[in-house]
Amino acid sequence: MFFYYGFDPGLLASLSFYQNLANPSVRIVRIQEGLRKEEIADIMAQKLNWDEKTKLEFVNAHLALNSPNLEGRYFPKTYLIQKDEDPLGVTAVMLREFSKENGKVKKPKSTQVINQDTALKIASIVQREAAGKSDMKLISGIIWNRLFNGMKLQIDATLQYAKGSEEEGWWQKVEPEDKNIESYYNTYMYTGLPPSPIANPGLSAIDAAYNPQKTSCLFYLHDKKRKIHCSKTYEEHKKNIDRYY
Repeated sequence: MFFYYGFDPGLLASLSFYQNLANPSVRIVRIQEGLRKEEIADIMAQKLNWDEKTKLEFVNAHLALNSPNLEGRYFPKTYLIQKDEDPLGVTAVMLREFSKENGKVKKPKSTQVINQDTALKIASIVQREAAGKSDMKLISGIIWNRLFNGMKLQIDATLQYAKGSEEEGWWQKVEPEDKNIESYYNTYMYTGLPPSPIANPGLSAIDAAYNPQKTSCLFYLHDKKRKIHCSKTYEEHKKNIDRYY
């Protein structure tokens, strides 16, 4: 059985210190926004003392549930979890939390324009690409503009997902040669969205996917202070690169 509530992250240190005294059967598990399921599995394994086999069961929970992929639906928040909970139990409660939180998002009247699968793919990219909540809707608007214009997304975060590994790191720096990686997650090579979400987004990113900012921009970058700058043309984008890098 699960018990789960939201917590202020600032309280986690003191809560963790006292949790065994208060209830030795419960563990506090914080899942940050923007992690992929393998990273969540690592956190769960550490907190719940899972071995490699059990951790793999969590990563492959979609197979047991006859789902093609659950990436994007492991809702990030702080949970109180029974220390002996199994992978499918953890998965079930995270999916329930996703359903509950996703229901709070204001969505367009026509789901033919933005269905949930599409929204989650975009939300996951926005979560990885944004410097903060303030630029999420702008990035979403730019992604939608590129899709509607039939342009390749050319987004580094999707390449990071394609090349990520436990040995080398899940979010490695993208090198120029990585743009030749043969993967449907390589948005420099393939047009359109990747086959699945690339991470598990929070509520702000999901909201941004459904409710993008109207913009004429097609390109964007962040300067060294993580301030976003967008441009309508590639020529303007190149000028921004020269100006801010």
